[in-house]
Formats: sequence, C-alpha cells, structure tokens
Amino acid sequence: MNMTDNNDSPAIELINVSRRFLTPDGKSMTALRDFNMSVARGEFVAVVGPTGCGKSTTLNLVTGLAKPSAGEVRVMGAPVDGIHPGIGFAFQTDALFPWRSVIDNVVAGPLFRGVAKDEAYAKAREWLARVHLSAHESKYPHQLSGGMRKRVSLAQTFINEPQILLMDEPFSALDVQTRVLMHEELLRLWSQAKASVVFVTHDLEEAIALADKVYVLTSGPATVKSVYTIDIPRPRVVSEIRYEKNFIDISRTIWEDLRDEVQRGAAREEALAA
Repeated sequence: MNMTDNNDSPAIELINVSRRFLTPDGKSMTALRDFNMSVARGEFVAVVGPTGCGKSTTLNLVTGLAKPSAGEVRVMGAPVDGIHPGIGFAFQTDALFPWRSVIDNVVAGPLFRGVAKDEAYAKAREWLARVHLSAHESKYPHQLSGGMRKRVSLAQTFINEPQILLMDEPFSALDVQTRVLMHEELLRLWSQAKASVVFVTHDLEEAIALADKVYVLTSGPATVKSVYTIDIPRPRVVSEIRYEKNFIDISRTIWEDLRDEVQRGAAREEALAA
C-alpha cells in the first residue's frame, strides 16, 4: 500500500467510478456507474439505497477487495492498492472468535500489530471499560447478549485507532431498543476517535441519526442520486432527536427521494425473476 498521506486530501474519494463484473452465466453486470463520493477527515457519512444497489460494493472498492472498472478510488490521498492499515471494519456478523474470551478477542488486533503483550492487555481493559464490559472480560461470546457482542466488536475495532471505519449494517440484527443504545455508544466512541466513517444501512432513520451527510443511491446500477447534509447539532441523543420536528422533516424529504428508487429496485428484481 502506498503510505503517502496528504493531510489536505479527503479521507476517501471515489471519482467517476464504475464497477462491472461477470455473472455465473457469463453476462456482464454493472454494479456502480459514474459514482462520486468524498468523505472528509473525521466525517460521518451514511449510504442508503434499495436492496442490491451496490452499497456494499462501495465499501469493497475502498478496501481494495474490488477494483474499479473505470475511475479512481483514493484513500488518504493515495490510490488504493490493498487494504490501508488505517481502516477498521464493522459488519452485520460479529467478527468474534468463539473460542476466545472477550478480552482475548479485543487484544487480538494490537498483538497482531506487534504491540507488547502487557501494553496490549492494558489497552484492551481500557476499551472494555469504555464500552461498559469490564465485568465480562473472561466470558465467551456465546455467553453474551447480541448488544454486548456488538460492544465487544466496537472495542475490538476502536482499539486499533482506525483513521477510517467502514460499517456495513452492523446493528441490523439487533432489536430496536438495543440498536438505539448502540447508536449512542458508536457516536460517543467516534467523537473521541475522530475517525472518518462510511456507514451502509437500509434504515433511513439510523442514517439521519448518526451521519453528517447521507448519500442516496439509485437502484442498480448505482450512482449517487442525492447528498443531504444533516444539520442536526452534535452531540446527539439518538433516543430523543428522532421525535424532533427537524428530524422528522429531514426523514420525510429524504424518504420521498429514496422511495422512488426502492420502487424501481423492486420492479427490477421482479423483472429479473420473471
């Protein structure tokens, strides 16, 4: 990976990106076309769009797991060439080792990166305290609730001090009440870490509650339809702001934009299945 870091450049840039691939039956499929996105240092960006519109492909391009067919992807001012060491991940499925205790899961990243054992465990205990799990460090993942496992995952990610955090529907499997708690936990940790975040979600309210900007994608092949700046002051209390008039007005405006794409996406899926 080119480690050049131009501090004046955005954390992430996708410039006129298209991404095509071959389906199992040999047909060419376009996932993204003429796609442009810019994420500033420390900015929290959410991406919403219909099912199958290429939201996750966007994250794969940032990591280098997928290559653009056209256009350019840049991370920290340099072209993407493999996974940047400053990128952290959080996905729908927990990335916890079931045979390791909570603290041994959290300490795995620092140890892999060469941090001395005593220092790594001290950092792990500090992060477990931050996510309110100090009393559970010797437990195993199967002994924890879904929300507790997600808090372990957040500690596991933030302990590596990522410059960029890519999140693909990390809370979608949780119940509504636990999700709200996790939103507030994430915002608290993010405000301290100042990482740049790209958060992919199907939940428009989740996107608005968390993000500085919301990107609305078209139904596939995806391109950026609209970008909305979320002018809700921080710090935000997620459990309260969703009842405020400004939040409701923003939700209505973006949903009217998104609804058309959801309907087009559904019609497209029906046509492909016919």
